[in-house]
Amino acid sequence: MKKLNYLLIVGAATLGLAVHSCSDSYLEQPALGSLSDEVLASKEGVNSLLIGAYGALDGSGNGNPWEVAPSNWIYGDIAGGDAHKGSDGGDQPAINSIATFRTDASNGFLNNKWRADYEGVSRANSVLAVLATMPEGELTEAEATNIEGQAKFLRAHFYFDLKKMFNMVPWIDETTTIYQQPNDQDVWPMIEADFKFAYDNLPATQSEVGRANKWAAAAYLAKSYLYQKKYAEAKAVFDQVITEGQTSNGLAYGLLDNYYEVFYAQWENHKESVFAIQMVSHDGTNGISNANDGNMLNFPYNATFRCCGFFQPSQDLVNSFKTNPATGLPYLENYNANPVKNDMGVNSSDPFTPYTGTLDPRLDWTVGRRELPYLDWGLHGGQNWVRLQSYGGPYSPKKYVYWQETQEANADQSSWAPGTANNVLIIRFADVLLMAAEAEIELDNLEKAREYINQVRGRAANEDGWVHTYVDNGNPLEGFTNTPAANYKINLYPAFADKEEARKAVRFERRLELGMEGHRFFDLVRWGIAKIVLDAYFDYEGSVTSDVTGASFTNDKNEYYPIPQAQIDISRVDGETTLTQNPGYQ
Repeated sequence: MKKLNYLLIVGAATLGLAVHSCSDSYLEQPALGSLSDEVLASKEGVNSLLIGAYGALDGSGNGNPWEVAPSNWIYGDIAGGDAHKGSDGGDQPAINSIATFRTDASNGFLNNKWRADYEGVSRANSVLAVLATMPEGELTEAEATNIEGQAKFLRAHFYFDLKKMFNMVPWIDETTTIYQQPNDQDVWPMIEADFKFAYDNLPATQSEVGRANKWAAAAYLAKSYLYQKKYAEAKAVFDQVITEGQTSNGLAYGLLDNYYEVFYAQWENHKESVFAIQMVSHDGTNGISNANDGNMLNFPYNATFRCCGFFQPSQDLVNSFKTNPATGLPYLENYNANPVKNDMGVNSSDPFTPYTGTLDPRLDWTVGRRELPYLDWGLHGGQNWVRLQSYGGPYSPKKYVYWQETQEANADQSSWAPGTANNVLIIRFADVLLMAAEAEIELDNLEKAREYINQVRGRAANEDGWVHTYVDNGNPLEGFTNTPAANYKINLYPAFADKEEARKAVRFERRLELGMEGHRFFDLVRWGIAKIVLDAYFDYEGSVTSDVTGASFTNDKNEYYPIPQAQIDISRVDGETTLTQNPGYQ
């Protein structure tokens, strides 16, 4: 099974959208670098356009890569309280206002995010437009339907991202001829229709692992239902995904035995990968645009990674991994009481003893902590690995950082900050189980929900998959012992007392399982608890670091980001703008 090669976009996706020169010569010959309609309306041409649409998944070419990162680490995790911006206050200051909900429509990050998603929409639309002009016999019916299904899946993905970011966005499809469309209609029905078409028409497996299949479309369709609180519809599709679903390379969906194997290139495209954006290092371009460059800032400062000290996990997130020493369950209330010990203000040359209380073992695959193994790079160095503790806290990100043992293959040092071959997981099977559990709870099926939640917790309880103590003996992978690195204790939930307890459990489990994966802010918004949770976060975290002190969340405004002013300005028709700003940002 081949891995889809997004590099084929050269001479394909951008060519079909080429802008002609201002000279009259374009009337006599195609612009250099463009392809004729006849070439595009061929099997090779339309497939190249489709690969170009996949190539838009990483957002590259629309501002700095971190501004448009498909992992949504800024808009989902920093805005959701799982992480600080990190670095220092003067570095990438546009993120500061996003983290504290003081941003406005002039923030260039938001404009570039909008542009990146609509670039993807445009490329998907180009595929569908060309497909409609294909000569008879150029494609079999099955080939044409497969291409159409993939293009509609990708378009729905980009619109889903736009919807959860900006809410009211203009719908542009392959039939649109006037692009200054108003944002006065809800795009959920169109997103649903695209995912439904893909679910109904895509094959279960594909020739290349990076391509969307029917089960990825099903999971995304069910997620769309869940976001709209259509719980019965979501449950019906989740049931099918859980019992029948398989990856594009034919693996029945399931949880990997070890939590850490989910995130790293050496185990990629596994049975838990429902839909992932494919990344590759050393692609021959002497750059990292295909090597997860959206996360290029997110490595410990100094240490051996060179750059850049961003995306530092919050103390609030770390505290959520505490477990009750008697039950092995999380503290669903007051988890910030008796916080996990950190090394704030402790020099790396001074002794430090980590927290000795009981913890969920997923903490130390999510967060880099002082004196705990940092993958196979040895023990986390504390203050020396952090740019400014007082601003961003004492912790480092850990998911998606490359391992020392496999760095030659999976790290790319072609730029001033590292790239990696680690795929970006948009939906994984643990996420599916927890979303399905949410639907079951709202339908009063608490026992089924508990089964799904406990499947996820049961994997985390596998001691083989815990972080173990590490002794640096010169051979990275041989340094691990059989002794757990911290006092890990995790157990399964007993029967829930009522629906409210079940809700709290599944919401907390999503944070523990999916922490630092771009979901948190969007989860809080759709649950309707963003203000309660984030104001409490600001009150607590503001006593730990200086970056979010005094921040607050405003209901009926901050649930969505402002429509970028640059987009409003260019939407004018006859002197009137067609785009309307979101409430509270006028």
